[in-house]
Amino acid sequence: MTGAGSRAVARWKDRVAASDPGLLRLTAGLRTVGAISLTLAVLSLLGADVDQLVAGAVASMVATFAVREKKRGGQAITLALGLVVALVSVSLASLLSSRVVIGDVFFVVFIFCAVYGRRFGDRGTALGLIGFQVYFLSLFVAASHESLLGLWRVIAVAFACSALARFVLVPQSSAGILDRLRQAFRARLAQLLDAQLELLDAGPHEVEKALAHVREGNARLHESALMIQGRLDEGTPDASMAGHVQRRVADAEIAAERLGLRLLTARGAERADTLTLHLPGAPVPEAGLLPVRDPAIDTLRRDLTALRLLVRYPGVTGAQAAVNAQVRNRLLGYREEENLPEASEPVQDVFRAVGEAARAVLGLRTALDGPQDESDDSPETARSREELDAEDVAIGAEEEETEEETGLRRPTTRTAVQVAVGSSLAIVGGELLSEHRWYWAVLTCWIVFINTSSTGEILVKGSRRLLGTVLGVVAGIGLAGVVGQHTWTAFAVVLLCVFATYYTAPLSYTLMSFFVTASLGVLYTLLHTYSLSVLVLRIEETALGAACGIFAAALVLPVHTDRRTNELLVTVLDRLADVTEAAVDQLSGGPPVDLLDQARELDQALADLRAATQPLTHPVTPLRSRRDTARYVVALLETCAYHARSLAATAELLPTNPSIAADPRLRDVGQRILHNIRALAAGAGEEPADVEVLAGPSIASLLKPGVPGTPRYGQVTDRVLRHLQRLDEAVLGLARPLELPVARPLQVPG
Repeated sequence: MTGAGSRAVARWKDRVAASDPGLLRLTAGLRTVGAISLTLAVLSLLGADVDQLVAGAVASMVATFAVREKKRGGQAITLALGLVVALVSVSLASLLSSRVVIGDVFFVVFIFCAVYGRRFGDRGTALGLIGFQVYFLSLFVAASHESLLGLWRVIAVAFACSALARFVLVPQSSAGILDRLRQAFRARLAQLLDAQLELLDAGPHEVEKALAHVREGNARLHESALMIQGRLDEGTPDASMAGHVQRRVADAEIAAERLGLRLLTARGAERADTLTLHLPGAPVPEAGLLPVRDPAIDTLRRDLTALRLLVRYPGVTGAQAAVNAQVRNRLLGYREEENLPEASEPVQDVFRAVGEAARAVLGLRTALDGPQDESDDSPETARSREELDAEDVAIGAEEEETEEETGLRRPTTRTAVQVAVGSSLAIVGGELLSEHRWYWAVLTCWIVFINTSSTGEILVKGSRRLLGTVLGVVAGIGLAGVVGQHTWTAFAVVLLCVFATYYTAPLSYTLMSFFVTASLGVLYTLLHTYSLSVLVLRIEETALGAACGIFAAALVLPVHTDRRTNELLVTVLDRLADVTEAAVDQLSGGPPVDLLDQARELDQALADLRAATQPLTHPVTPLRSRRDTARYVVALLETCAYHARSLAATAELLPTNPSIAADPRLRDVGQRILHNIRALAAGAGEEPADVEVLAGPSIASLLKPGVPGTPRYGQVTDRVLRHLQRLDEAVLGLARPLELPVARPLQVPG
């Protein structure tokens, strides 16, 4: 019973870790609520009135969420500078409160400077956000020069309480975040293996649902890998350790995706296309149910379960550790051909993939948990450890310089101009709606530009904010009626709404807007300004602000969604060409380079493209054909990225793995793929070039030996050929949606 209870607790922790990687959302919610609670407690002891309590709550919230730097020292400096900016901002707002025209003009200039500050990184972004939000707070509480000294005191208390919550009550270190992200990666890897087990046993009518779970599991695992990548520099003691963790996470991700592909192929009558794992609604290979009583399938089911347990419970001790060692030895044995069970070739491929996944899990545990007990190792396990150790020695790091745009082409400058114009319109329109609460329109205009890069993204974000505001007004009416004039009950409700705001923010912008608006209904009650007409005005001002933001984005230095997605598409294709060229060159005998960093740059560029295409793939978009094309292109690029990552990982094994050796013929073979990728990039550029995509014979046929009796592939593994072939097919598949001609040459260029 004790063991069962421990496993239940472990499963519960896994679910929490997987749902909130790094516990970043939970920490953000608790830290913000803690800062507000402390501020309210201190101000109440100092005898603050309700207006000052509201101002303190908002100021502590701003001071907490605005600071996003990763190192604690940098956070402290930004918080100290933020206090100065906040005091200056509230002073200016108070002094200009009676001068409408001058105050409005200054507010627009202030907004421009706040947005322009984003070009100076996290600190500039935080200081600009603090300055704007505190100015807005001053308008919200109707600050004047008579109340200025009291507001200074309130803001100082709020920032002090924010620092106490950040550094004492809810501390968070880079190493701790990275450790929790590792746990989340393991948990999501175990969940993906659960989905793959479901796919193994799914009937003909259940396979679509099971495959959807596998797709979701792959996407969530990839998201965790990118989050780990973003924290390696601050969370690890040195570049060498960062390289080790990066390599092992990449290996585990690739091995897990390969295992899913092999399972899908084993179910079908033909080899599954990698696109099936990335494109929702893609046709599943014609398949039946795997034999229920087949001994090999029973063994496979048992081994997949065992692999999942190795991932989920890596740190066991005692008798269970010995059992885990035996299981690990058995799974790693599948890397040797003689240990494969009697089965069809596709099913044997699944066992090979299980062996490679077990090796990746072994490397992941070594990188994350340090040296392990090797007393129970089998010869296959010992060989795997030797390979992993040799790979770790070869890992290095490189840096790459990037060019930055200047003038109005710089994103921060362009956005600052757009926000300034949109805010000017919002001020004028907002004052026509309400002389006293026009600032809600300005706030919405400001917010819709945060983390957006194109007109389409702003349109989607504005509509989501409007929907959340409408629903929040309904909730605010109910909450205001319940809490009435019970001050501390109202503040408790506000705290719950604030926690929900920050916990749901990364998941749904609509939900975040809902909780913000609901809490405002309660705050208006505390300020004795609540009425139904006020909340309706909130909707009107929100709609006006969103419209002004969209208008400014569409007419002032516009970045249309098509242009933005094309720019990112070219970036993805350039990164894909870089990774492919470097991997093929190394597989052909070229000098070693840092392929994993290049692969991660490709992943990040693809993530940016995926986010930018959201306006095109939104469920309510009327352009159905365009939506399907965007989804298809992104899915094909994800397929290309998977095969490029796999080639990069295989190329890095060359110095240490005796089963993989360089083959100079691959360099000529890769030239067609590289030509096609660059042709796609040229065709998708700002000035499309007159280029063609070249079709040709299969990759394997190009490597036929010229001398009778020699091995067909020399020392190049089947895996490399499969990845090259699939990459070639996926790149050719991009020609049709990108409307590029395809030609079949007489000979392969090179």
